[in-house]
Amino acid sequence: MDKFTKITVAFFVAFFLFSFSNAEKENLKFSSKSTSKPFFAEDTLTWKLLGEIKYSKKTVKDYGEVEFPVVNAKLKTIGKKTVVISGFIIPIDSKNYAISKNVFAACFFCGKSGPETLAGIKFKGSLPKLNTDQYVTLKGTFRYNETDIEDWIYHIEDAVIVKK
Repeated sequence: MDKFTKITVAFFVAFFLFSFSNAEKENLKFSSKSTSKPFFAEDTLTWKLLGEIKYSKKTVKDYGEVEFPVVNAKLKTIGKKTVVISGFIIPIDSKNYAISKNVFAACFFCGKSGPETLAGIKFKGSLPKLNTDQYVTLKGTFRYNETDIEDWIYHIEDAVIVKK
């Protein structure tokens, strides 16, 4: 190999290796009120944990036999606490969004996933303009529901977008 080819190959290898740095985490910084130091917003609530759910059958007057969610113990401990979660935006109507583990084409409504792969979102402040399948990271208060069959199993309330 001539000298020019070796330098070109070395340049491309170096470029490739540096492309896997942690620089992407810089976009996730946001400041905490309790400290002047910024910290990284990494997901504290994962879709894997949300998927660890069981169901129990109960009879409901208007619906017959219905499977009610039984939320796992770990999720119960983070109920009403601040969490960070990433996922795809699914518009429900002109005023409501959900965050999903999957894109719209493979979401719960299409029958390709379970209801545990979605969480309803209530934003803090005004409703942001978001696009279907837009990948976001949210910070908000986690709430679960085991009793109302006409509501989401999971909710993120007072949500703010920390990364678009």
